[in-house]
Amino acid sequence: MQTVLITGAASGIGRDTTRLFAGAGWQCVLVDHNEQALHTLGQSLPAPASAAHVLRTIDLTDPQQIASLGDGTPALDAILNNAGMSDASNTPLAEQSPAQMGRLLALNLAAPAAVVDACTHLLKPGARVVNVASGAGLHAIPWRGAYSPSKAGLIAQTLALAQARPDWCVTVLAPGFVRTELVDGLIQAGRLKPERALAKIPLGRMAAPEEMAQALYFLASPGAQPLSGQMLPVDGGSSIYGGSQALAPATWAAQPLDMPMQLEVCGGDAAPWQDVAQPAIGRPHYAACLDLSPLSCESAGLLQAVHAATARFAARCAQQASLTVLLPSRKVDRWQHAGDGAAARMLVSTLACEWGPRALRVNALEVPGDADPQSLHPLLRFVCGPAAQYLTGQTLVGRSVAPRESP
Repeated sequence: MQTVLITGAASGIGRDTTRLFAGAGWQCVLVDHNEQALHTLGQSLPAPASAAHVLRTIDLTDPQQIASLGDGTPALDAILNNAGMSDASNTPLAEQSPAQMGRLLALNLAAPAAVVDACTHLLKPGARVVNVASGAGLHAIPWRGAYSPSKAGLIAQTLALAQARPDWCVTVLAPGFVRTELVDGLIQAGRLKPERALAKIPLGRMAAPEEMAQALYFLASPGAQPLSGQMLPVDGGSSIYGGSQALAPATWAAQPLDMPMQLEVCGGDAAPWQDVAQPAIGRPHYAACLDLSPLSCESAGLLQAVHAATARFAARCAQQASLTVLLPSRKVDRWQHAGDGAAARMLVSTLACEWGPRALRVNALEVPGDADPQSLHPLLRFVCGPAAQYLTGQTLVGRSVAPRESP
């Protein structure tokens, strides 16, 4: 049995994430400041096979209370730093005092590091640490106080932790617009206009909390190791959209997140990749394609190879499907060819913006020359499949997985 610590467990993304882990048989250490909501959640969860879930009512803005996590908490396979808050005061930043910003910065930026420090001795070898940031950490959002600065800081902090602890798998999730209680409150207060938000999301819809739970479940698994030290923006493509034209709303509802995937592997030797997904012949399924053709390209021909792969996919699939293209690692033989790879990656993002309203997704995965395909199967299973229906337009780096010793 595996054990996970989840902060902010009693509401929103944390609540759905907790239910997913508990349903999969994990022992959950649940941390929240809302004692009643935490107790209600704990009562609703299936009991683990050999140990009870642990409920910890803690104010994560208090360093002493965080330090208490080091006592009475079982050994951990994963930590999910999910707790966070926004600023609803609408007070201009220049008019805010350090005290006004203090609680938000304590929870969003200081607490994740403090939780890791308090639980370091509890983390098992190869443990996973996942911090939940936000798309607000990638683009400034005014009139929400220090929310964007705090999330930008958390992203940088996570990447620094990955460098400091290469024996762990450390990643950061950057959700986009998720229909949580917090977002509903912003909408009801008139501070967030849904139609304006959707106009900047290529997939044309907000995510359900369950979709972020699926991403967190994957990042807390051993299969996330190739992504260590990286950020995963599960945001419907909003982080890669830079146009001034309003995007169309979605015309297709999301498929069930646990739907079987039918994966087509094309453009090269399919044998090393066939086990990414089991066939779903004769059953309703999510259609996905893994195109290997760019892997064999010289650096000067990568853009054309990716374009050809996407054109073939578009000719076969009209809606609700995913394309994942495999790219060689970013090494070029001549400086004149350096632009081709960047152009290919931006092509993936641009196509994601054009295809989004039809729920067509496209992502790329860079594959090191020495990578074992088997080590990338769990990552590809997630990226290609229905659990990642809010992930599009991204180029991820599938780093080689090798045993590392603790520093």
